[in-house]
Amino acid sequence: MKFEGEYPPNWDLIARAVKAAAGWKCIRCAHQHDLANGYCLTVHHFDGNKSNCVWWNCLALCQRCHLSIQARVDPQQPYMLEHAEWLKPYVAGFYARKYLGMNCTRNEVMAQLDELLALERVA
Repeated sequence: MKFEGEYPPNWDLIARAVKAAAGWKCIRCAHQHDLANGYCLTVHHFDGNKSNCVWWNCLALCQRCHLSIQARVDPQQPYMLEHAEWLKPYVAGFYARKYLGMNCTRNEVMAQLDELLALERVA
């Protein structure tokens, strides 16, 4: 995956808001932010663009999951298998942008989740 862009000047506020929205837990493994035990909550930019801070592009992941996902998941590559439940809303938001040119809210994505996920199979 290609990484690009710069963090916006208010990145600290954005990152804190993403983590707070996730309840200060990793959205993949549900582990709490717990520095003493090696679980540092981070924010992963799903499309690799640090300046793109829409909700579907900012995933609250512990550092362990962040490194695993960053190394293995590239949303630009076609993915024909079913996505994990925790990832589906983010993938659907990405597909709405990629295939329809739309920046949907989380509620809009959830209302049409199956249709948006099907866009990759059609393409």
